[in-house]
Amino acid sequence: MKKAEVSKTIETEGVRFLYLVFTDITGELKKVTVPAKSLDDAVNEGVWFDGSSVEGFARIYESDMLLKPDIDTFTILPWTEENGKVAQLICDVYHTDDKPFSGDPRGVLQRLSDKLEKKGMYYKVGPEIEFFLIDRADLPELRPHDRKGYFDLGVQSRAVEICQSAMRDVEAFGVTCESYHHEVSPGQHETDLHYDDAVRIADGVLSLKQALRVHARARGFKVSFMPKPIAGINGSGMHVHQSLSDKEGTNLFYDPENDYSISALARHFLAGQIAHARALASIVAPTVNSYKRLVPGFEAPVYVCWGRVNRSALIRIPNVSKNKVAAGTRLELRCPDPSSNPYLAFAAMLAAGLDGIERKLEPPEAIEENVYGFSDEKLKEKNIAMLPHSIYEAVGALEEDGIMRELLGYELTEHIIQAKRREWRDFLMEVTPWEVSRYL
Repeated sequence: MKKAEVSKTIETEGVRFLYLVFTDITGELKKVTVPAKSLDDAVNEGVWFDGSSVEGFARIYESDMLLKPDIDTFTILPWTEENGKVAQLICDVYHTDDKPFSGDPRGVLQRLSDKLEKKGMYYKVGPEIEFFLIDRADLPELRPHDRKGYFDLGVQSRAVEICQSAMRDVEAFGVTCESYHHEVSPGQHETDLHYDDAVRIADGVLSLKQALRVHARARGFKVSFMPKPIAGINGSGMHVHQSLSDKEGTNLFYDPENDYSISALARHFLAGQIAHARALASIVAPTVNSYKRLVPGFEAPVYVCWGRVNRSALIRIPNVSKNKVAAGTRLELRCPDPSSNPYLAFAAMLAAGLDGIERKLEPPEAIEENVYGFSDEKLKEKNIAMLPHSIYEAVGALEEDGIMRELLGYELTEHIIQAKRREWRDFLMEVTPWEVSRYL
């Protein structure tokens, strides 16, 4: 979309304000609001903001930073039309010298995507975003709003209206929701985004979260993207399907001669993610709460292995119908969760895969058994490692992984490590209801 087209749309649609949005390293959406008539200045010169107030950005003595809107992300927010239209532009972050800020999550993903494009390849992803809907009338108790389970057919309830309204609104952002269904736990739902370019889909994840929050609040619900909001039932993941394509859109992960229909390139990519899995966890499962989901018995991966039918594996090669296997062959990474910053999650996944390709790593043998039932001896025999047990352990793995830190940027990873260690210290000092119930 060109600036002239956007200006015309602003005028004809009566848009009054522009939200210039970006994320901090945790994935929290930030915004600066400017009058719609300021579009030219915002696009041509950028808009200044105080980076020292944003998690993982500038230090206090170098606080001035610049937002530069990506004109292709212009969208009129569908839920603002009744009270005066507002449009949104997703921004990239720059230093005062007009150089890209190395700690900008969207910029990190774009930089890695550009590196891949120079090799004639493009990274595509399709995330499955799980979440809970909690009736606000029950807060602070987290009580699921229904007792339904996996794929259960529901009446046109408030929850169904929320999810369908969010799916409709996300279309305005140029992203397609492929499907929606009830998940396995009571009160839990899943919306899947259509397979596309990683940066575009990361933008789409943020847009879907926005839409779900808006429609949930309007109908008396709170939407939770916590990985494990309720003990004793399955938590929420964000499984990510991924592949590489060439300029013509040909799937470079497909090879009909391989038992799993995956190419040598796909095997190298998979091996890279296996090799960096423990450090990768700190980015894709980035909270204290994430590791209460990554435990045996709740359909979440714990062991660093791969397979096809094995849903206890970290990486799965999903079955694809015969007429779609050439286009549909892909890797499904199962440890990410919806609390992650989608830009950083996809960037870390791509960085790990790229290292596998550059070093021509080969994955270990596939495991098609239920790994949850393996003894310690069998795990050792098969050389199967475990994901970290806590964010503290995961951040330690990231700190020791020089390749991942180089690919993502030392400045960015240092901010992540510091922020997550603060979070861990805060958690250790907290007295939880479980402790009170057990020890008081």
